[in-house]
Amino acid sequence: MRKGFTRLILITSFLFLQQLAQAQNPGGDGMKGLSVTLLAVVVLIAFFVIIQVADNLVRIEARKSGVDDQEGRFSVLPGFRDFFRRKIPAYAEGARFVSLKAGHNINLEGQAPAVIDAGTKAATFAVQPPNFRGMLPIPKVVVEVGSTVKAGDHLFFDKTNEAVKYVAPVSGEVIAVNRGERRSIREVVILADREQQYRQLPAFDLEYSSREELVNFLLDSGGWSLLRQRPFDVVASHTDVPENIFISTFDTAPLAPDLNFVVQGRGAAFQKGLDVLGKLTKGKVWLGLDGNGQNAPSPVFTQAKGVEKCWFAGKHPAGNVGVQIHHVAPITPKSIVWTLGVQEVITLGALFSERCFNAERIVALTGAELHEPKYVRTSIGANIGELLKGNLAEGNVRLVSGDVLSGEKTASAGYLNFYDDQATVLAEGDFHELFGWLLPDLATPSVSKALSGSRFPDTVYRANTNMHGEPRAFVITGQYEEMLPMDIYPQHLMKAILTNDYEKMEGLGIYELIEEDVALCEFACTSKQPLQQILRTGLDMMNEQG
Repeated sequence: MRKGFTRLILITSFLFLQQLAQAQNPGGDGMKGLSVTLLAVVVLIAFFVIIQVADNLVRIEARKSGVDDQEGRFSVLPGFRDFFRRKIPAYAEGARFVSLKAGHNINLEGQAPAVIDAGTKAATFAVQPPNFRGMLPIPKVVVEVGSTVKAGDHLFFDKTNEAVKYVAPVSGEVIAVNRGERRSIREVVILADREQQYRQLPAFDLEYSSREELVNFLLDSGGWSLLRQRPFDVVASHTDVPENIFISTFDTAPLAPDLNFVVQGRGAAFQKGLDVLGKLTKGKVWLGLDGNGQNAPSPVFTQAKGVEKCWFAGKHPAGNVGVQIHHVAPITPKSIVWTLGVQEVITLGALFSERCFNAERIVALTGAELHEPKYVRTSIGANIGELLKGNLAEGNVRLVSGDVLSGEKTASAGYLNFYDDQATVLAEGDFHELFGWLLPDLATPSVSKALSGSRFPDTVYRANTNMHGEPRAFVITGQYEEMLPMDIYPQHLMKAILTNDYEKMEGLGIYELIEEDVALCEFACTSKQPLQQILRTGLDMMNEQG
């Protein structure tokens, strides 16, 4: 933006001086006027070259001092964006603040009000091995159908990494070990007890124990499965030490749960989880805070101790932890960072404060196809059909574990994915739209100027799954860069993946992305390309290469 402002000044100055020279030489003495004009232009160019060099030197010194300048804030002269920079809210003044320009908010009907419905319960729960990337399709299951388990008892482990134990989220009877293709383990299902029983864990002295003892405790207790590692978004390796650990305290995805509401009453467990994470990294624990609202986020977040905080303001995907990592400490091929969600941090803290694996979750049931969107208190892996029983509108609907952009389609007999705290219901787009985009349409969420609804960003839409077109030629449009607030060229990266160009994939920043980061690009894609699927193929390819 600053470069564009400089070019604008240069062009304007050149035209102005040219007109001035002509005005001073009405008699046709053009050579003298031209000489004066060219001399003035040379002086201006030299001036702006000196300014540009000075800017670069200032930024180099800032980096040497450990000061981040992702937005190009340090300069001798103000840039164009400095005149229109987002005003920092009073509650964030004096702290690190990142204002993001790219992105797009999709406002949908069906937001859950901030009230928990205590009457909605699930009876069955499942832990699904496919939720844990990097695990073999057939892990070693240590329980049988008919076995009785307590919450926190071991269910299975990966044969290639036996140290990490995956545990039961609830107590009850194991009623099924369901298999998928090639006899892979799809899910271990538990019929929950009415009164929950927990495997009691030994007391652990966090202050006087070593990191190795802490790691062993988490591996056995089930806490390790809460940690995800980037690049590749896999379960963290217990043999690695992360450069930093990142937690986003807000979610900007459509109909996402309000984490300020979710964390109410769990502040102590959240802080304990942060203390645990502080012992696992050689760097810092970073909290990404929401700078979009008029009021400050929950004190649980703003008053958290032992962490570094950074405020983010902007449209979706500003709440994605990957976007926040990019603007704080970008991932390199040689760096490893870990991430967690807010409710995973709470579960981690409960291992130490409550001495049990408390897999409780506040889940948002959202979507316009529900009679009553709501929050419910349940546990990891709850049966979605049981949570939605009696609440679905008539008609053909799609159930999604997660949000509409990056969630996973499931059936009424399906279960919430391990890391999801939202279920979304939307109308199945199995109907034909007469004349498609040719007709004026205010009811379709889109970033395309071909649809008049895109010109009213605050419009709330009733979503369906209609793609509004078929897959087309993968053409360069520049749309993705407007959706992703990262210094990455997503379209070039996708083409590098499709051509199996490993060097280009690495150079174009594949290590910084996971599926949720390009989900909005996929929504905006004119070519209707499955970008999340393409990206996962590329990540798996790079991971296999080591």
